[in-house]
Amino acid sequence: MINIESFFFMMLRTYKALFFGIFLVFSLADVMGSEAKSSNSRTKPYPLTTCIVTENDLNSMGGAITRVYQGQEVKFCCRPCIRKFEANPSRYLARLPSATKS
Repeated sequence: MINIESFFFMMLRTYKALFFGIFLVFSLADVMGSEAKSSNSRTKPYPLTTCIVTENDLNSMGGAITRVYQGQEVKFCCRPCIRKFEANPSRYLARLPSATKS
């Protein structure tokens, strides 16, 4: 039979471990997030307000989907547009203003 005092200390150790684990996860997420932000600084921003494939509004099929292709951010209105883009990227990249291409 477990007495109240030992039960209390057992629960205290469990909560300490749980809070430490949560702290560790959030700390790692913060570090990983800051690394991702610094690597994205070399990515050229997407200059259009429309899907590069269909030229529809980016939010016409829900939220915009963002991908990076050879250092250029590219946005799509839906997943099928990603497949079309991947089949012939040069066709769609030609739609970008010349200042963002290189």
